[in-house]
Amino acid sequence: MSTPLIEVKNLKKYFPLKRSISEVITRKPQKFVKAVDDISFVINKGETLGLVGESGSGKTTTGRLVLRLLDPTDGIIKIDGVDITSLSQEELRKFRKKIQIIFQDPMAALNPYMKIGEAIRHGLQIHKIGKTYKEQKEIVYNIMERVNLKPAEEYYDRYPRDLSGGQRQRVVIARALALKPEFVVADEAIAMLDVSVRSQLLKLMIDLKEEFNLTYLFITHDLATTKYICDRIAVMYLGKIVEIGTFEDIYRNPAHPYTKALISAVPEPDPKLNKEKIIPKGEVPNAVNPPKGCRFHPRCPYATEKCRTEEPPVIKIDDQHEVSCHLYAK
Repeated sequence: MSTPLIEVKNLKKYFPLKRSISEVITRKPQKFVKAVDDISFVINKGETLGLVGESGSGKTTTGRLVLRLLDPTDGIIKIDGVDITSLSQEELRKFRKKIQIIFQDPMAALNPYMKIGEAIRHGLQIHKIGKTYKEQKEIVYNIMERVNLKPAEEYYDRYPRDLSGGQRQRVVIARALALKPEFVVADEAIAMLDVSVRSQLLKLMIDLKEEFNLTYLFITHDLATTKYICDRIAVMYLGKIVEIGTFEDIYRNPAHPYTKALISAVPEPDPKLNKEKIIPKGEVPNAVNPPKGCRFHPRCPYATEKCRTEEPPVIKIDDQHEVSCHLYAK
């Protein structure tokens, strides 16, 4: 039996919109951007869950909520059985050693005035790992060598501006793994890199997962990359998870019309393969005032009157494959 490491239940994050003076005076109701709106999922120990969807679907917000870099509006987030939504700031600071993040833009994630070796060592200082400076430096050298920043002695005193994009991302990975976490959120970790460098870093992340027994939440807008690293995939649309299943379920038997559209957009290496592309009509609706019923119904070719008025329930297709769509309701 798989052991859950991450348990998310009914998670919500609403961002309040700034009101004008006239709206305050006339007491107009506060409006919110419903970035994440009542989602639930589980990530088992040693598993990689891919979270995919268009820009603005709520993927990054979900990742930050799971690490409590953002405080949720509502819901429960359990990591290894501990509800982190109830932890104080001091308790959370101690807990953070077990949970880390790899950011999308390494240049923005690194202090441009701090040497990369010191940036990696900074987490060791905060959590008091290593009794002496020499011991901490040895830990940094080892993790730098492991992410192929070799020789580590030459890279330690360089600044982020002295490195390539791929090397900077390796620094961010090393900084996350220096604390030996159990769970890592990779937020578009390879999106800003060249294709050749992406493949190298994907392989590195897979190798590190096995070596350090990591659990990943792999956030991406590129569904094609999930086939190389993810065990299961959750598809997100406008703050909701519309489908979740194993890699085989999503690629070979996609159920939700939105998932089918995403799969049809994945490039195929065979030029002779005449693959039908499904392009949803219209634009993604506004998250401030999302559509009633199924949020995908304004763009769905199969939408019925029920889709326009009733929110679809979560329907089990099999043990690990779930979809939120009225088409599969009995």
